[in-house]
Amino acid sequence: MNDLRLKQLLEYYNEDQNDPFIIYALANEYKSSEPEKALYYFELLIVKFPDYVPTYYHLAQLYLDLGKEEKAKNIFETGITLATKKNDALALREIKNAYDEFMMDL
Repeated sequence: MNDLRLKQLLEYYNEDQNDPFIIYALANEYKSSEPEKALYYFELLIVKFPDYVPTYYHLAQLYLDLGKEEKAKNIFETGITLATKKNDALALREIKNAYDEFMMDL
């Protein structure tokens, strides 16, 4: 984790708590060092900005890392539906590939 980047992101977040990209960046910054904080920010995104497609891939992966397979499955499926609805081919491919790999590992 880059402490300087984290400090700056937290400052941005304190200035504007309604920017999904800042919340997303915070979640990703915390993902490897403090997964519970990352989980907080990813779940906040799902609640406040359910149409923010990039969240779904990363949240599902984090759930898998935390051993929460059923939650991961649900988030993957929701992300696939949303990416399809929004016609976001790149996100759809990324989420679908991760979901297919997850399903093969079951």
